[in-house]
Amino acid sequence: MTETTSDKSVVRVGVLGCGNVGAALVQLVEARGDEIAARTGTRLEIAKVAVRSLTRKRPVDLDESILTRDAAEVVADPSIDVVVEVIGGIEPARELILAAMAAGKPVVTANKELLANHGAELYAAASEAGVDLLFEAAVAGGIPILRPLRESLAGEDVSRIMGIVNGTTNFILTRMSEQGTGYGEALAEAQELGYAERDPTADVEGFDAGAKAAILATLAFGAKVVAGDVYHEGISNISATDIEFAKRLGYVIKLLAVAELVPVEGGPDEVAVRVHPAMVPVAHPLAGVRDSFNAVFVEGAAVGDLMFYGRGAGGDPTGSAVLGDLIDAAVNLRKGTHADLLTLSRRPIRPIDELQASYYVNLDVVDRPGVLRAVAEAFETHAVSIRSLEQEGVGADARLIFITHQAREADVQATLEDLRDLDVIHRITSVLRVIGDDGEA
Repeated sequence: MTETTSDKSVVRVGVLGCGNVGAALVQLVEARGDEIAARTGTRLEIAKVAVRSLTRKRPVDLDESILTRDAAEVVADPSIDVVVEVIGGIEPARELILAAMAAGKPVVTANKELLANHGAELYAAASEAGVDLLFEAAVAGGIPILRPLRESLAGEDVSRIMGIVNGTTNFILTRMSEQGTGYGEALAEAQELGYAERDPTADVEGFDAGAKAAILATLAFGAKVVAGDVYHEGISNISATDIEFAKRLGYVIKLLAVAELVPVEGGPDEVAVRVHPAMVPVAHPLAGVRDSFNAVFVEGAAVGDLMFYGRGAGGDPTGSAVLGDLIDAAVNLRKGTHADLLTLSRRPIRPIDELQASYYVNLDVVDRPGVLRAVAEAFETHAVSIRSLEQEGVGADARLIFITHQAREADVQATLEDLRDLDVIHRITSVLRVIGDDGEA
């Protein structure tokens, strides 16, 4: 750190980006600066802010003298003590963060995409430079989950994490479930309210949740997990029929991010990471997480079950998480210390085909004798055991609804292929994983 002020309690902050999160951070620092200084002995000063446009109207008033379009200038400025990166994306964020840490400056980031793809490189660079790299805001917005995994639960034998970590999809599914809204209408409402982007693909197809799942798995299991390791399915094919049957059977449908350790006899445990819609029993704590809220459910050996719940997105909640990290980084900098990151190892990734789960299968079928027998034979051929069966409708509306016992993904997929070849099946309407009871997603 280069001393540029006579008051050594002042920590000068360079902010890269001033969108919703960056603006919220600046407002929080302005509003709570005196309280933070009184409690920590450290005063935060927003010294420079890198923006794309100098003339754009922003939700926060900034002195023009601290604005610049050159993010690299902020990083290189010897008067800047701590760098906050909230521009998003991989490049130039990666290069800027690496440059800041190489210059001995702690970095706070909310960049889930970057961490999910280049986390190991950044963690190693932070350790080599002996500076903080803090990123609480990268997963679940204002919910404190990453620091507990890094610190409070560092000695805990965590076996599984399940989370609702995308507010957009949770809002859509809540509207579909509680108000009978169709998928397209619910998505349009989410876009109107600012929960979903104009191009919602990253949210509704599970990519956003997949990046967060990779970060959670990395911290929970000390494993090198990247976004490409995460299997993902989205919610765009969830129908009103699925919602209705879920209700009837005592479930709600949620998009879940799941990371777990899978024991392997005679070898190292494998990591399984996936994102997909699942039928969640109404009695499960995750079932009650509504609208744009997020929640992360942690299963540990000693602590049992823990759930972290709150606003998972938005400028203010995310800005609050960034501010918490910024305070830690500033205090550590003044003390000449930093938080150590976990040492990461490369664990094998368990392919989705080898995972076990219970499944909900909805079939439109021909209404004639022998249909049930033919369908049951397909399940039996691949050793997929049926736990429950419902028959509904007649004629063109005839339908069979199955819930299986735990079965291997590859065996279920083979069963579905056989079902598609049967002339008594009009179509496979939907297939969803089920958590709870004797099966886990």
